[in-house]
Amino acid sequence: MQVINTKERIILGIDPGTAVMGYGLVKETGSKIELISLGVVKMDKIDDHMLKLQRIFEKTVALIDNYKPDCLAIEAPFYGKNIQVMLKLGRAQGVAMAAALSRSIEVTEYSPRKIKQSITGNGNATKEQVAAMLQNLLSFKETPDFLDATDGLAVAVCHSFQKISTGKSTGKKSYSGWDTFVKDNAKRVV
Repeated sequence: MQVINTKERIILGIDPGTAVMGYGLVKETGSKIELISLGVVKMDKIDDHMLKLQRIFEKTVALIDNYKPDCLAIEAPFYGKNIQVMLKLGRAQGVAMAAALSRSIEVTEYSPRKIKQSITGNGNATKEQVAAMLQNLLSFKETPDFLDATDGLAVAVCHSFQKISTGKSTGKKSYSGWDTFVKDNAKRVV
């Protein structure tokens, strides 16, 4: 009997937010992906912005410690007219990224349009369309209370699709922390 060594990896996807943070985890085995978990972290009852950031950090670390993902895929903040909202979203994203980097987890970010495009084929798809496509793709029936959960899952699936569909390097390298960046870029460090 021949044993085929198929590489496995677990991807944690996060849709950052300061009221609700969505997350999803998938296990990728070769070209097959399966749902591990999805959910939300609610922060709408917390008034202090710093406490919200602390909760994002702690919950992200807890997800990493619990599921041991190989990488984190995160939705990049989108351009909006309200500067305060963008700033808060950027902080939420940064804190989730810092949590992953504190555990030496590789981080990749995707624009909302790129995520929707990779899941539905339409960069302008609605949250409902993305959720329906994910339910079909990953064969789950339950509808999460919040679409933020499927948004987090969509980021993880998008990341998986990037590796499966292209098979070639994008030329960009992700780093798991400053140590690996410095090692690979010694001539750039002054």
